[in-house]
Amino acid sequence: MQYMLLICGVEGGPEPTPEEREAMIADTEKWVAEMDGRGVRKFGDRLRPVDTATTVRVRDGETLLSDGPFAETKEQILGFDLIDCADLEEALEIATKHPSARSGSIEVRPLWPWLED
Repeated sequence: MQYMLLICGVEGGPEPTPEEREAMIADTEKWVAEMDGRGVRKFGDRLRPVDTATTVRVRDGETLLSDGPFAETKEQILGFDLIDCADLEEALEIATKHPSARSGSIEVRPLWPWLED
């Protein structure tokens, strides 16, 4: 079953030290290599800052565009990973190993294929 890991954190929060930043990058690269090696990670990437987002709504045939994210919250979606696992238990095990879980949160959501009820 496929799951989307939504990597969440506070954008614009306290800046990490250069050493903390280098450690996070190294830990994330290690996590990606491990999950790629296991064959469970299908794709993932970081997202640009929320000030680059545009929200699209269509109401009564009229398109409404808003600058910024769809919701105003302290945490934003900073990135994502698509994984393919045997079950939710494995998906949660993978999410707990993600370095971003130590400073932010990871929302684990199963994909809902179009042909599935």
